[in-house]
Amino acid sequence: MAEREISRRTLLAGAAAGAVGLAVGSPFGASSAQAASFINGADISWAQQMSAGGYTWKNASGTAENLFTILAGYGIGAVRLRTWVNPSSDPVNGHCSISETAAMAVQAKGAGMSVLLDFHFGDTWNSVGVQNPPAAWASMTYSGMLTAMYNYVYHSMNVLKYDGIYPEWVQIGNEINSGICHPVGGVSRPAQMTGLLNAAHDMVKEVSPNSQVCVHLAQPQNYASMETFFSAYSGNGGKWDMSVFSSYGSASEAAGIVANMAEISAAYGKPFMQAEFGGSASSPGSTEKTLEAYLIALKAKGGLGLFYWEPEVYSPFDSYGSGAWDASTREPTVIMDGFAAA
Repeated sequence: MAEREISRRTLLAGAAAGAVGLAVGSPFGASSAQAASFINGADISWAQQMSAGGYTWKNASGTAENLFTILAGYGIGAVRLRTWVNPSSDPVNGHCSISETAAMAVQAKGAGMSVLLDFHFGDTWNSVGVQNPPAAWASMTYSGMLTAMYNYVYHSMNVLKYDGIYPEWVQIGNEINSGICHPVGGVSRPAQMTGLLNAAHDMVKEVSPNSQVCVHLAQPQNYASMETFFSAYSGNGGKWDMSVFSSYGSASEAAGIVANMAEISAAYGKPFMQAEFGGSASSPGSTEKTLEAYLIALKAKGGLGLFYWEPEVYSPFDSYGSGAWDASTREPTVIMDGFAAA
């Protein structure tokens, strides 16, 4: 196993990031217990650079308010935060280094919220269609990449630990139907894919034993794709605690899609939740109804929670058109009411 000693100086440097005024309260102390009830969550990874750029949020009454306070008013009790290995400084497609992510996690904990940490294992977006390794890893052999994975996850988790953060959930890879760090860790090389993911799993557990390690797949309406991954991963000794999924399907599709999530999760004896949901920002009423449909279906099938991706954004950050805030008023749209309605 690779050398994993990290000096206090290194951790201090990695964790150094200023607060951005999103939350108040002491972030330190023991991690809150994972909620036993259904989890209403939101991925708010863009919030830090939005705040740094002078963007603010108002509540539904039109009053400027702390973002975490507004979210809590809709029953949001957990946040999901992505992290990239060596990101650029681009305000929309960059940032989210582990030091910046740790700063957001500190504020989330200070606001009394649970944290889902989302490792992308890349320098920028990785998704169901793209799984590029960090540039620094791109020419590595499997052996070299395995060492890099051990070191990276161990270091990242220790940056969080130094700030008193023990995430309730840690997602090892983002929408990894086709594996990670192509081509070395692709699903067509299942032993290597599993080795890299198990390295990540083991380092999460070494630093934060109570964190639930999650594997994350997209498009659960495609059962065959999910089965290809889980069969390869489980068959090669893959280790994980929870299966989590992305789905952006319509309200009429929600029940069937969630049924697929439940079926594939039960086949491998794992609990599940939906780590990404979103809908059209330009049709907020329709998206609210879709959110309600997913929440109802998840609760009926034993799902543990749902995270909206990313409700707090508005132009120019809402390049995907799925935010739940109005750019002109800076107030939440009716979409957010879906959390209470279900």
